[in-house]
Amino acid sequence: MSATFIGRKKELAQLTLLLKKQSASLVVIKGRRRIGKSRLIQEFGQNFNLLTFSGVPPTEKTTQQDQLQEFGWQLGKALKEPSFKEENWNDLFLRLATHTRKGRVIILFDEISWMGSKDPNFLGKLKNAWDIEFKKNPQLILILCGSVSAWIEKNILKSTGFLGRISLNLTLEELLLNDCNQFWGKAGKNISAYEKFKMLSVTGGVPKYLEEIQPNLSAEENITNLCFNKAGLLFNEFEHIFTDIFSNRSEIYKRITQTLSDGRVDYEKIYTQLNIEKSGVITEYLDELVKSGFIRRDYTWHLKTGKTSKLSKYRISDNYLRFYLKYIAPNKEKIERSGYAGKSMPLIPGWEGAMGLQFENLVLNNREKIRDLLNIQYNDVIYDNPFFQNKTTRQESCQIDYLIQTRFETLYVCEIKFSKNMIKNNIITEVQEKINRLKPPRHMSCRPVLIHVNEVSEEVIESRFFSHIINFSQLLEI
Repeated sequence: MSATFIGRKKELAQLTLLLKKQSASLVVIKGRRRIGKSRLIQEFGQNFNLLTFSGVPPTEKTTQQDQLQEFGWQLGKALKEPSFKEENWNDLFLRLATHTRKGRVIILFDEISWMGSKDPNFLGKLKNAWDIEFKKNPQLILILCGSVSAWIEKNILKSTGFLGRISLNLTLEELLLNDCNQFWGKAGKNISAYEKFKMLSVTGGVPKYLEEIQPNLSAEENITNLCFNKAGLLFNEFEHIFTDIFSNRSEIYKRITQTLSDGRVDYEKIYTQLNIEKSGVITEYLDELVKSGFIRRDYTWHLKTGKTSKLSKYRISDNYLRFYLKYIAPNKEKIERSGYAGKSMPLIPGWEGAMGLQFENLVLNNREKIRDLLNIQYNDVIYDNPFFQNKTTRQESCQIDYLIQTRFETLYVCEIKFSKNMIKNNIITEVQEKINRLKPPRHMSCRPVLIHVNEVSEEVIESRFFSHIINFSQLLEI
């Protein structure tokens, strides 16, 4: 764990607002594994009596009794007493409430889905314990936390039992780029933005992965150690993520994400690649992957009306997940035999091109900062997303990396380029062709925007074709 807590200012501010209340607070915090949920609570709870309880990772043999016994043991440890042997959640909750009647207390139920998945009455008993016991202490905060976001959505956030009781619902996303930059410490001043982005294209803004960066090593050396080493954190992380979150259904989730490893895919193609008939079950699985933060469903829209289209495509939004599927998994058997890929990273054909989609995720995950640089207020945005249109008799196919439509009848056509080489004049032809295919309504203006990492030629700058040229590296400092 990093000695210094990095980022999460917005989330800490939201939690701190709870202290101004004159009543107890029930909080839900969710987000993908390794995103820093528990670390955030520890930081916030420094001046509280923080009591943490976690469910047992489920297996086919895990029972309700196992969860009860584990909670009883953890409760005894927290209260400095022998393990409690109660056979009912009501009795354990009452014991906990009795010891938290006064003072500033945070009770954290971590991986809440693990605790409650085997007992259909668990959440009902927890709700009653909150109503009858826990909320008696106006300084108490009960936090329900977990990585299985779909389970939390269905069983807590959309449950009538918890309706009107939740004071704060937080979803932790990846860290912003300026926060990510801090993980290089003082050495970061001498490391190029290009090298940092190569690393971030693998780790994304996931705090635990960023903590593993060794600034004295190159991006390639860090990636080799983490991803292509049998003992590396990211070598088996994929298996841990899917087993912990999706349990015995993990294989079908793996198959679904594999269909997205080459880029954006529509609903029809997912079924084609899976070679199965259409069913509501796959739709449900896709929705769970979206809620868990691993994939995104990008809807396109109608430029004339600004309304959402029925057309959409799925993409892997988690950089580590895609890197694993695309580049670690094919080398896995070889590495498992030898234990190590060697002193250098395995040869990845078209390394820069391989990083292109990864880099796009970084841009899209920081789109708020892009809008700020373009001086676009959020209230002025009609729609912003990756944009695509299918070929018909009236239009050509077209795909825009990131398109912003504003209420001032303006389209910002953002082209995202990740390259160590200088961007030259041919970029103008590429982007103009996309605009031609886009065929915006005549009353709309198109403002091309170039988002890059390294250098842009004088010819491109002097052409004044692009309304804005954004060096994405500046977001590391903002």
